[in-house]
Amino acid sequence: MILIRKLLRRKQTMNNKIEVIGIDHGWSNMKTSSQVFTTGVKEITTEPALFDGVLEYKGKYYKVGSSRQEVRDTKTEDESFYLLTLAAVAKELKRRGLWEARVFLAVGLPLTRFGSEKVDFMKYLTAEKDVEFLYENVKYHILIESAAVFPQCYAAVADKLQTFNKKTLIVDIGSWTIDIMPVVDKVPDESKCVTIPKGLITCMRTINEQCVRQLNGELDESFIQDIMRTGRCEIDRKYYDIAKTEIEAFCERVYNSIREYGYNLSTTPIVFVGGGASVMKLFGGISQNNISYITDVKANAKGYEQLAMMGLRKMKKLA
Repeated sequence: MILIRKLLRRKQTMNNKIEVIGIDHGWSNMKTSSQVFTTGVKEITTEPALFDGVLEYKGKYYKVGSSRQEVRDTKTEDESFYLLTLAAVAKELKRRGLWEARVFLAVGLPLTRFGSEKVDFMKYLTAEKDVEFLYENVKYHILIESAAVFPQCYAAVADKLQTFNKKTLIVDIGSWTIDIMPVVDKVPDESKCVTIPKGLITCMRTINEQCVRQLNGELDESFIQDIMRTGRCEIDRKYYDIAKTEIEAFCERVYNSIREYGYNLSTTPIVFVGGGASVMKLFGGISQNNISYITDVKANAKGYEQLAMMGLRKMKKLA
């Protein structure tokens, strides 16, 4: 009873407005509708001298956004993605000029794992309702109202479905997975959705395997990501050439996967989304009217946010 009164008092001090925050929990980068940072979090055993990128939660300090997390079977195996979620919320609230808020989390999962992992992911993110923490030495207090989970890929194009042809193929190339989603008469055909666990991280690994084999040295992943994002990087030409060759081979494997599932690259309208959209545009070697690209890496996070806001408005929980 005391806890309930305490929660009610805290709720009364906050703005009644619900802040919907879309978060794309990628294996390489965390994204909100406005922020992008590396999916990395590591505990610091002593109080840090500098607080840039530092999260303080339950008496412990964590460095956020440094080296990337190792890929695991699910995102709920330990507290890493929960801590990264708090950092994402803090970054987004700071942009909105808030330090206390009622928060509704809008997140996503790969298409073919959506049904099996949705409930666990929601429970993981909302296990603690009343949360206090510090990020970059600024105190935040949030009440997590609830969470909604949406399919990746669909969210990135949800606001564009009405503009699609009778049949359009959406290919979402992420860090760990490639989602292939056909849209027929502006509706996703879930029966033919496919998730392939061979995203950009597998390409980065192949690049470094070849660098070690040919040059006896590795490329920092940040350099590889620069090449993938812009097509350029100020590094030794020999390393760049290896990276370019392997990225082009990755693009060809993506095309082959699309062909294997029965789609004609010359005639099927195809929209590439996700972090790999830039890769396909820069290195795919195909320039055709039937192929387009949504290169905003925050597209899924923006989509989650928009879909959640639409749902809350229908339920009259959002102004």
